[in-house]
Amino acid sequence: MSVIEPQPATLRTSIEAGYDKRLMLFSGRANPELAARIAGKLEVELGPVELRTFSNGEVYCRYQESIRGSDVFIVQPTCGNPELNLTANDALMELMVMIDAAVGASAHRVIAVTPWYGYSRQDKKSAPREPITSRLVARMLESAGVDRVLTMDLHSGQIQGFFAKPCDHMTALFILTQYVQDLGLDDLVVVAPDVGRVKLAEKFRDKIGADLAVLTKERPAQQVAEISYVIGEVEGKTAVLVDDMIDTGGTLKAAAQTVRDAGAKRIFVAATHAVLSGNAFENLASSGFEEIVVTDTIPLRRGAPDNIRVLSCAELLTDSIRRIFTDDSVSEVFGGENQLF
Repeated sequence: MSVIEPQPATLRTSIEAGYDKRLMLFSGRANPELAARIAGKLEVELGPVELRTFSNGEVYCRYQESIRGSDVFIVQPTCGNPELNLTANDALMELMVMIDAAVGASAHRVIAVTPWYGYSRQDKKSAPREPITSRLVARMLESAGVDRVLTMDLHSGQIQGFFAKPCDHMTALFILTQYVQDLGLDDLVVVAPDVGRVKLAEKFRDKIGADLAVLTKERPAQQVAEISYVIGEVEGKTAVLVDDMIDTGGTLKAAAQTVRDAGAKRIFVAATHAVLSGNAFENLASSGFEEIVVTDTIPLRRGAPDNIRVLSCAELLTDSIRRIFTDDSVSEVFGGENQLF
């Protein structure tokens, strides 16, 4: 008697809701690994899209199947991807082109899933005749035709106000605090690297039940940090430095030295976005951190120090995408605690 083996289910390229609504997921080239994780959790295939960079540097996009009437979600943090020879500006322009192509192809809604929002630090004028570039990026996205933006741990709350369209804000706070709690560390103190991150550090402290300390920081030049002193008690404690991003690692290197000089016995780092540009790897490797915990909003380039731990935010993004598609509350994913600090 022959046994008939069941055939594996074929993955779909869309999710149908009723008779007139479809969810379609596409990925740009900035972080295809994150897009693939989201697609796996949604149990769909990533939609086919052709993306190319011409020899003169211009970006080309073409969706390879009909997207008419669909809710199109485009996963594209505006970060570079050295593996694909993509710069941050390339990623931003590619996102604009993908949005415009989706609008022109009669998508019902176009949602940019941009967990890392590029140019977020240029959110105000710090000197005369400077641009407010994060506002410019918001205007560019809306001019391209985006209906909604889904992002994570913005550098400052005012960026949400740059959008006329809905801008859903998510946070990796719960992922990071749960990881730190699971480490079972004693005598914890959460350290804010500057006064701008105090509210974030307070939230982090409340979640893990730790003390709080604050560092005073000055920037004599762009991407140069000087730490003056520690406000709070860190002597004999395990310090967890908390920030929204790690760029060159200069701030964290200076912070680590200050906290160590103040008597901290162990130092950890928790941050959402691993930008890690310039000499970040050298700065982090020489700072003596036991672990540097980040998420996968930005792909980790080769050569990263061994003590970097990457936690995936794909589950949070998937839940939020489902809720946007079904017109449910995104804030319920976080129990209403996804507001900017």
